[in-house]
Amino acid sequence: MEWKGRRQSDNIEDQRGASPGGGNPFGRGGGFRMPGGGGGMRRAGGGMSFGTIIFLVVLYFILKAMGIDMLQVLEGGGGQVQMPGFEQSDGSPAPRGSAQEEEMKQFMATVLAETEDTWNGIFQANGQQYEEPKMVLFRGQVRSACGFASAASGPFYCPGDRKVYLDMSFFDELAQKFDAAGDFAQAYVVAHEVGHHVQNLIGVLPKFNQMRQSMSETEANQMSVRVELQADCFAGVWGKYTQQKGLLEQGDLEEALNAATQIGDDTLQKRMQGYVVPESFNHGTSEQRMRWFKRGFDSGKMTACDTFSGAA
Repeated sequence: MEWKGRRQSDNIEDQRGASPGGGNPFGRGGGFRMPGGGGGMRRAGGGMSFGTIIFLVVLYFILKAMGIDMLQVLEGGGGQVQMPGFEQSDGSPAPRGSAQEEEMKQFMATVLAETEDTWNGIFQANGQQYEEPKMVLFRGQVRSACGFASAASGPFYCPGDRKVYLDMSFFDELAQKFDAAGDFAQAYVVAHEVGHHVQNLIGVLPKFNQMRQSMSETEANQMSVRVELQADCFAGVWGKYTQQKGLLEQGDLEEALNAATQIGDDTLQKRMQGYVVPESFNHGTSEQRMRWFKRGFDSGKMTACDTFSGAA
């Protein structure tokens, strides 16, 4: 995919250095409650020795030379202490990873920008306004409005805060464990999660979350498959617009289709347990995921993505 030198989205929240703290176990659609806590900092009783005072003064100036002002930290009521020199989307310091990870961050910001261009245009053509989602980059663990998540959860979209969450180590696993390497395979994953955001805006996700409260597990899984396949189709719609811009390189489409194949429910279950349990499918088979992505890609139209009418 030809992406270098193109616009990068400002809707990136870099939480790779943040501590997630406590929270409820992660669950899509679940709530998240901030843990209760005590009040502010207490002053210790008693005095300090002259030696202790000298030590603290020396420590203060050492930290000051490193760019950390402990007076500001104390006045801020115990906020995070971050090393200077790096920049987050909100202008505050953020940790840097390897050169490869930093390039991946730039790629993710570019892909997100391309989805913004696509969906802004589609919504405007239909007389609507597109609300751009945020993308949260994290390492290991993260808090969201849907609960507490780890890297094992994989990329996900949270309707509660309208954000896409991504631990970039997932793409190493995608390439090494699932044999789905390539930048457009990675772009497909992002576009799929943005597809869920589109579903949230047009009312598909709220309706599904309401309906599944009265469904059996099997029924909810069957409906979940249709929701996921529509997100695949929306990712294909984005892919069509990307192709029309001349950004696709030879083999890009095949990378996305291969990724859709490798993460189908049947393929994953065969790889992990040696057999399939169709009633437990909640994302769609490899054939379904590939077919619906291709349908969106071939048509470039949202109307081609009705996965709820007829057979999926």
